[in-house]
Amino acid sequence: MFVDVFPGIVTGFREGMEAFLVIGVMIEYLNKIKRSELKRSIQIGMFSGIVGSAVIGLALWGLTVLIGQSGGTVAKLWESLASLLALVFLSTFIYWMMNHGRNIVKEVRSSMDTKLSSIGLMIMAAVMVLREGVEIALFAFTSVNKGSYIGGILIGLLISAVMAYLIYKSLVKVNLALIFNITLGYLILQAGYLLGYSIHEFLSASKTLELISPDSSLFVKLYNFQGTVLDHKTGILGVPLNILIGWYSRPERVQFFFQGSYIMMNFLIWSQILRKDKEIKLQSVVL
Repeated sequence: MFVDVFPGIVTGFREGMEAFLVIGVMIEYLNKIKRSELKRSIQIGMFSGIVGSAVIGLALWGLTVLIGQSGGTVAKLWESLASLLALVFLSTFIYWMMNHGRNIVKEVRSSMDTKLSSIGLMIMAAVMVLREGVEIALFAFTSVNKGSYIGGILIGLLISAVMAYLIYKSLVKVNLALIFNITLGYLILQAGYLLGYSIHEFLSASKTLELISPDSSLFVKLYNFQGTVLDHKTGILGVPLNILIGWYSRPERVQFFFQGSYIMMNFLIWSQILRKDKEIKLQSVVL
């Protein structure tokens, strides 16, 4: 079912596009300054970043499988803690993209001017690819349906590789700023879902371990659409909405509050950053 792999496609496409374009910009810059002998360093750095990302992803997945064999309650606590830790890292990536995503080409060329050596370019390429790869690994690691998510990631990476090649060869022209903005907004929704999932799993495990009384107000549902078309586990509308935007059909009030607050806070920060950029551009035009 397409909806099952869609989140992975968006993540793979967004992060893959940025990584592939960065490598393309680096190679094109070397062509322009006639330093083609340094291309091999970029290629080694790129493959090192890919391998590093794969190793991190496999290690996280293996740890999840290992802990999951310890029992349902332990697995729930692990999923909660791991999701929360992943959210911290993903939030830093998202904030970085808000501030730098629009000027990535300019920043890459500027960095290359100061690191124009074989080792410097290799490290730069590795770090650029590893940053995007780790973000992909974290989203995949914390996804509920890991198989579908990883399948979507592979599709997204393939699409981004083809698209980046066509852009690099000037065969197609696309509004990259618009694409990155749309996909960044979607990643914010996915990160918010991750926070809600972490809270939900923690409450569920705490109730089983009797750390929190079942009568606690923390378990009070804000609304309940269980058994309807909006049921996030079985509903014909609820299931795709859960996968696409993190919809829960019967969220605890605390879960709903923190998930919604996280999403609104990030969109507010993003809008302020965009407004400041617009003001700076207007001031530069006036001057």
